[in-house]
Amino acid sequence: MSSRAFRRSAIVAAAFGASALVLAGCSGSGGGSETVNPDEPITLTISTFNDFGYTDALLQQYMDENPNVTIVHNIAATSNDARANYFQKLGKTGLADIEAIEVDWLPEVMQYADLLAPVPADLASRWLDWKVEAATDPDGNLIGYGTDIGPEAVCYRTDLLEAAGMPTDPDAVAELLTGDWDTYFTVGQQYVDATGKAWFDSAGATYQGMINQVEATYEDPATGEIIATTNPEVQDIYNAVLDASSTQSAHLQQWGDDWFAGLANGDYATMLCPGWMLGVISGNAPDVTTWNIANVFPGGGGNWGGSYLTVPANGANVAAAQQLADSLTAPEQQITAFEDAGTFPSQVDALADPILLDSTNEYFNNAPVGSIFTDRANAVDVVPFKGQYYFQINDAMQQALTRVEDGTQNPQQSWDQWVSEVDLIG
Repeated sequence: MSSRAFRRSAIVAAAFGASALVLAGCSGSGGGSETVNPDEPITLTISTFNDFGYTDALLQQYMDENPNVTIVHNIAATSNDARANYFQKLGKTGLADIEAIEVDWLPEVMQYADLLAPVPADLASRWLDWKVEAATDPDGNLIGYGTDIGPEAVCYRTDLLEAAGMPTDPDAVAELLTGDWDTYFTVGQQYVDATGKAWFDSAGATYQGMINQVEATYEDPATGEIIATTNPEVQDIYNAVLDASSTQSAHLQQWGDDWFAGLANGDYATMLCPGWMLGVISGNAPDVTTWNIANVFPGGGGNWGGSYLTVPANGANVAAAQQLADSLTAPEQQITAFEDAGTFPSQVDALADPILLDSTNEYFNNAPVGSIFTDRANAVDVVPFKGQYYFQINDAMQQALTRVEDGTQNPQQSWDQWVSEVDLIG
């Protein structure tokens, strides 16, 4: 955590308290009459995945300002696990009072927008326009409280680049990698030739960065028709990443145990790095002192990920859950989450906050993460269309890439299986 986070603790606590005072007794489900009794003991559950930056200390601040509230935070092992649980239970029973969702499955969520309590209309202006539009249903109801977005940079190990005789200064690494994906892979092959070690972590993770720069990948934005298997851009990216993977990848499936271990063990020199990945790296390689960040991304700019908080409309504590979701996505808390986990804010006021812009990350050798990811966000010029089948198709693609990397199938066999799987979707 940056030392700046400690200086903001009083501000964050005040913001939590102000939110409770304003909303208690008036916040309802979709504008209804449900109220929150500020004195009645209540337990609120929140379910997230990966690292949202919602530390015990941050949640405790809310509980300190609202002594009647107890917060139980459940964290799924992966977003896939969270998604399976979400759709199995949505509209039934068993979900938390607040459920985090990932942007890649937002289109599926929007089909069930009526099962979620709308965000109060007066909050909609707090987020970036495109963040709001993506989570607004045909009736004009915003169903998600925006958390983060995922502008991407490149994280790298200075000790590993030094061993290859490559520059290690962040500006020099950025200059080295400026260009397209061919540049990234060309430099990668130079690294492999010099060291005999892997340049990047996995084909799947690298593919994700590449495919996120394509406006229409798997479904036609105009018709919703699945075009994945006939889209030449998809096959070109599939072939390009697997060609590079054959010599440059550590062949570690992202989110697998070996991949997490590789963050500490030096199994790969670089990885694509959205802001939320910073907490994943530091949390799994706490004793490594050589991770750094280059203000660059192949092809110019890219956004990977981002999430929302949703409140199931049939929950037992809808109004109180809305208050907590409001507080967790207010600018002060988004800044704190960024400092704790690198989750880059989607909140307009947070993006203009000098504390964000001047923020550094001690773990990453005091990298100016605020300015880096602001630059990376400004470099994003494509927001890919993601229809209702995006998550299923992309998940099948990730499995296809993994089959090649683990030697189960060759690229053509795995592609053919993926085509067959996609043909069964929808």
